[in-house]
Amino acid sequence: MVLDSYNSDPTYNEIFPGVPDNYKEIKTLKDLLEINYRHAKVDNQIRGNLIMLLKKGINPYRGIIGYDDDIIPSINRGILAGHDLLLVGQIGQAKTKLSEAISQNLLSPIPIIRKSLTNDIPTTIRPEQMISLLEDKEIIHYSPRFTVSKETEDTIRNNGLDTKIDWISGSERYRYILATPDISVKDLVGQIDAIKIAKKGVEIYNIESYSPGQLLQARHGILCIDELPVLDPRKQVSLLSVLQEGKFTTGSYPVYFEPDLKIIATSNPIDYTHSGKIIEPLFDRLRSHIKTRYPVKLIDEMLIIIQEIKLSEPKNVILPIFVLKALATITQLARTNSDINQDKGVSVRMSVHSTEAIISEAERVRSLIYNVKAVPRFSDINSIHQTSKFELSELDDNNQNRLDILDKLIAEAIKITAREYIQNIQGEDIMLLKNEFSKNKKFIVSQNLLGDKNSSNSHDNYENQLKNFPTLLKIVDRMIDIDENEKNFFIKNIEYNRINLNGLAFSNKQDKEYRASILELILEGLRNLDNPIIDRREKGIYENVH
Repeated sequence: MVLDSYNSDPTYNEIFPGVPDNYKEIKTLKDLLEINYRHAKVDNQIRGNLIMLLKKGINPYRGIIGYDDDIIPSINRGILAGHDLLLVGQIGQAKTKLSEAISQNLLSPIPIIRKSLTNDIPTTIRPEQMISLLEDKEIIHYSPRFTVSKETEDTIRNNGLDTKIDWISGSERYRYILATPDISVKDLVGQIDAIKIAKKGVEIYNIESYSPGQLLQARHGILCIDELPVLDPRKQVSLLSVLQEGKFTTGSYPVYFEPDLKIIATSNPIDYTHSGKIIEPLFDRLRSHIKTRYPVKLIDEMLIIIQEIKLSEPKNVILPIFVLKALATITQLARTNSDINQDKGVSVRMSVHSTEAIISEAERVRSLIYNVKAVPRFSDINSIHQTSKFELSELDDNNQNRLDILDKLIAEAIKITAREYIQNIQGEDIMLLKNEFSKNKKFIVSQNLLGDKNSSNSHDNYENQLKNFPTLLKIVDRMIDIDENEKNFFIKNIEYNRINLNGLAFSNKQDKEYRASILELILEGLRNLDNPIIDRREKGIYENVH
């Protein structure tokens, strides 16, 4: 049976490279042998699955936004060429997310012996050795090549053709290492395990005393090494033979290991250009070097925010598009600010964490106390002081200077966003509104005021104050329609990128808290016109320009 299986063509159709169409029904070694199974090498899996998805027009990198024009084509070229990859970019540029996407979407399921730590595929065993295992005879090893672990051999001896098979996904064969000074060579290539020696009484140089490192635990999969230059040269050397010859040795074991994996490494641009950070032979063997970047388009930054934010109760949140746009603009302005250290970068995480903070502020100040929706406004925006992270270049890098720079970025982002919306308001309405404010009227804005709440005090909420501004009320309704159109366009992009909103809303025409947020947008627009008609005094008082 074994000889027939090894010497005959497969009897199945493949749905993915190396995956039989009925693979879920194959649960034992006997099932695997009966179909004459042939596994596909990792390079063939990744390349074959990429080609299949591209032909079908399916994006293989779900969750990677804004890279379609340059970085994704570079990734695809590297994969089609069979290259190991080095992704070079600053913090928060989705480098590890890209490697995860490759493992999840481009690796085929493979059959391994159940509980195998080194992902042992039984049909990689030589046929004569497989026969010896099934007949419980001594195995003759013709070469020092590691095929399967001693534990796997024992499992087959004990269970024969009934040995259990598990099909494991690509994500289960993905290993991630953050390169830190305490990572050792043994962590990568494995080591002599004193506990195994003590328990089994094996000799120190016997393969039974070996415990696999990350290279073998990622066997038939992907090993992602984050911040590769942090590894000292001695540890980087241990990767050379894997990249060049597809194998490595460890210690004094008389065997060599062939992990059949793809290495994807990452590096910061500063370390990448620094001589000696990545040793030259390793630099050369990582055949494709791909430079990542931050989102260029504002809408891409916004989409990434929505994809990545973590909200406890998204169904209780209305996140106006213009607030989201302003937060994304703050981060993008920070990336071009000369006072900010651009070598360190300004991560997309700043946008994500700031959005989470401003929503939580709306929840803390109004939603929890008054049982209303959590709708962030511009008056809540100082809450992002705690989540906006960057380093200064020229100025002294202290907390006060960072806050001063951040407040300037906030003011500029609100100005840009508000002006974009207010330009849709007709000139005659602007003049009518100017007349309304010229009658010594003022509008008080505060994050502590609700959109609507019954009270005898006319300044206790925004809706009461609106009664004194009929033109402003008209503009609010107009602005809601504009924001609704923006939302519909944004939703189409969300659906295209298959982002799950989990109940998060962007608008609600009837919600008074949402209307209050719209009001603050309009007031900021009016004070940031080329010829402002109102100004903001202390304590959030908007009144006629004097």
